[in-house]
Amino acid sequence: MATKIRLQRHGRKRYAFYPIVVADSRAPRDGRFIERIGSYNPNTNPATISLDFDRALYWVETGAQPTDTVRSILSKEGVMLMKHLRGGVKKGAFTEEEAQRRFDAWKADRNKVADAAKAKEDAKAAEEAKARFDAEAEKNRLKGEAVAKKKAEKLAAEEAAAKAALEAEAAEEAAAE
Repeated sequence: MATKIRLQRHGRKRYAFYPIVVADSRAPRDGRFIERIGSYNPNTNPATISLDFDRALYWVETGAQPTDTVRSILSKEGVMLMKHLRGGVKKGAFTEEEAQRRFDAWKADRNKVADAAKAKEDAKAAEEAKARFDAEAEKNRLKGEAVAKKKAEKLAAEEAAAKAALEAEAAEEAAAE
């Protein structure tokens, strides 16, 4: 029986969630499967991948054929690299400890790159938030100045009207005398 490692589609319309399963190649896409080894959620940023590394490695070494998308996921998680390294151990090219050291070095480098990208993204988000805050503060300052100017004009107009009323009263009193 030929086995495949593939995605099953779950979730609602335009919001898919994919369990990663090992299934008989003749089984329907969302039908029977042998084992569920993880999940893939492309709706989050970045996409969320949870994978049972040991079981995925077991099935890949056993001969299960991953689909293109699942092969990409397995490569990003390091399953395909570990399969390659274990092949080198079986051939006697290097020891198990050397293979584990190489895998750990790859994993550390991958984490370092991911952390740098995350830090860069966080810095960019903080910079954008500061720019939005500064723009809002400037907008509020201009609005405050406009309101103060309007109030000053209104007060000046009221003072002028009051002064004109006093002058009119004084003129009336002078005319009455």
